[in-house]
Amino acid sequence: MPQVPQTFFDALAVRTWCGLALRSLGRAREEIDAINVYPVADGDTGTNLYLTMESAVAAVEAVFDGHGTLSERKPPLADAARAMAHGALIGARGNSGTILAQLLRGMAQVLAADGETAHTDGEGLRLALRRAADSARHAVAHPVEGTVLSVASAAANAADDTDTEGDCGTVARAAYEGACAALAATPGQLAVLERAGVVDAGGRGLVAVLAALVETFTGEVPVFGAHARVEAVLASGSPGVADVTLCGDGPEAVQEGGPAFEVIYLLEADDSAVTRLRQRLDALGDSLVVVGGDGLWNVHVHVDDAGAAVEAGVEAGRPYRIRITHFGLEDVHTTGAERPPRERAQRAVVAVVPGEGLAGLYGEAGATTVLARPGEPPASGELVAAVRRAHAREVVLLPNDAELRHTAAAAAEQARAEGIRVALIPTRSAVQGIAALAVHEPERRFDEDVVSMTSAAGATRYAEVAVAERQSWTMAGICQAGDVLGLVDGDVAVIGADVTATARAVLDRMLAAGGELVTLVLGDEAPVSVADILEIHVRETYLAVDTVVYRGGRQGALLLIGVE
Repeated sequence: MPQVPQTFFDALAVRTWCGLALRSLGRAREEIDAINVYPVADGDTGTNLYLTMESAVAAVEAVFDGHGTLSERKPPLADAARAMAHGALIGARGNSGTILAQLLRGMAQVLAADGETAHTDGEGLRLALRRAADSARHAVAHPVEGTVLSVASAAANAADDTDTEGDCGTVARAAYEGACAALAATPGQLAVLERAGVVDAGGRGLVAVLAALVETFTGEVPVFGAHARVEAVLASGSPGVADVTLCGDGPEAVQEGGPAFEVIYLLEADDSAVTRLRQRLDALGDSLVVVGGDGLWNVHVHVDDAGAAVEAGVEAGRPYRIRITHFGLEDVHTTGAERPPRERAQRAVVAVVPGEGLAGLYGEAGATTVLARPGEPPASGELVAAVRRAHAREVVLLPNDAELRHTAAAAAEQARAEGIRVALIPTRSAVQGIAALAVHEPERRFDEDVVSMTSAAGATRYAEVAVAERQSWTMAGICQAGDVLGLVDGDVAVIGADVTATARAVLDRMLAAGGELVTLVLGDEAPVSVADILEIHVRETYLAVDTVVYRGGRQGALLLIGVE
């Protein structure tokens, strides 16, 4: 990461700020998750902000990589600012992450207004903060005071009151102090915060991001909590963070009378279609936030009818990366009599699975499952809910996807804060999870069971066969849209035209290093004959190697392969 402080707001400052903001959100993530009570107490605001900023950082780093590593080859400010905004937009998670993406987009609109400018000063930063606050407020269908919108507006107002004389550090510090004051006032503006004895979680996240901005231009790290009013709120005699972390365990996690589902998707559509979409979604639910522009939008809404929300997106344009999260563990409208408390099991396994077929297989083995449909990875709140649903003192968590490592880690930490002993095994594929589950023995000591499951997963090489969606560079060369790709341990190893031939080539590569058991998980779109052909190939070519076949259902990949 570049050294701080930065004098002007240039591309290097964008890069530094994004990196420091990610680190700041990482440190505060658990605290922010714990105080998340509005609009839904699902305990993932900090994680969503972190993942959104992580996507922004990756986009900025890609721009710098494209310009080389020498300082004289750094990208223009406009390129870095646009990359920051675009990365946040496509990676935005949850209500808070979507609003953060619009805040960054608003800033980028000012910073990139003159594509030839190498840097801007305090006046430019002040204008960027104002555009950020205004555009975020405009993106929310029904702005509510006492939220991150109030904090953003206060930061912009405080920046407006400074006498900058070209000093970005002065503006950043004023914005941070204004945000802290506004954050401390949020419990007085929103009754749900006052009842819980907490400040707004999204606003707390924005304070962390602005603290990183101060560090970028001054080299000093503001200490959150030093502001007297914030400290007074956090130290008050109200119910407090310890109680808030218990929210989300069942229907009570959803705001009373509120919708059951959170729906998020990226949407390719023109402005006029998005205007109509806003009206349609506003009638379907609440917490509507639509951010973006220039043909690409991120849509977030809470609804009871998730299908209708997605259909509205289809009518407006092309929705993709659709994520649907159920806020409660049961029907949120159920209001029956209280059930007697159920005795906790000693140990359980919670696993993320890519298709209905594997969900059934894992369920038969006793695991509690979270279904990750194509383009719909689960949020940490959903994983925490599954851990609670498992109702055990000890839980082994199998994410079964390398992209879920941060989400799963966040869920594990939150569950531990609730007194559940959680071990996260970093499985990167469902076939590794199958291997781990096969050696799971609840009667063993917890540590021994985890070691055994981790060893089995680590000894399982994994691959998948999928179809390329677009032309791209790969480790095996350039692929075209429609090519069949064979990925081994996450990297493209084979590019072919035929599913069966590509799968056979992948198997041969994997079995060249040895193996005793081949696991095949077929997706719905895989050729009917591929399993039989591969079984015969293994039996005739590799002595003493067994093959087991499962039906995965609609799982994204045509075929998953494991070799133990």
